[in-house]
Amino acid sequence: MTDTKQSGLTHLDAAGAASMVDVGDKADSVRVAEAEGFVAMQPATLDLILAGEAKKGDVIGIARIAGIMAAKRTHELIPLCHPLMLEKIGVEITPDATLPGLRVTALAKVSGKTGVEMEALTAVSVACLTIYDMAKAVDRSMRVSGIRLLSKSGGRSGDFTAAGS
Repeated sequence: MTDTKQSGLTHLDAAGAASMVDVGDKADSVRVAEAEGFVAMQPATLDLILAGEAKKGDVIGIARIAGIMAAKRTHELIPLCHPLMLEKIGVEITPDATLPGLRVTALAKVSGKTGVEMEALTAVSVACLTIYDMAKAVDRSMRVSGIRLLSKSGGRSGDFTAAGS
């Protein structure tokens, strides 16, 4: 059996079974998380997206909305996440000529008993996948990569900033 106190895994009960964390006794606090991800593509694909000439429409605008919608439904996608009343979810998508491709960042904010890291990460993941879906007809070699938490603040565990952020 796994000792969850030793392993640091909070989603396991004393018998090692998956369990939603009880946050009932935790104090509300303002919690913010930021995440990022990248979609690398051929230069011509990036040019097509930036010119607004993709056959499926406004790739960046639709990916932004998809990321926002996904963040709001994170608890339906990740089995042990708590449903949250998000106060803010923002998704930014910017060209990155060094990839070449698009950099996606998301910021999630809530006042509550549990963090919003998964909401920020879900927003980035779904926005990146939406970019891929909308441009795959012209570039199947695109790569989604680098999805990670950049920072989080609030809560009992304190603040975190990823190295190199």
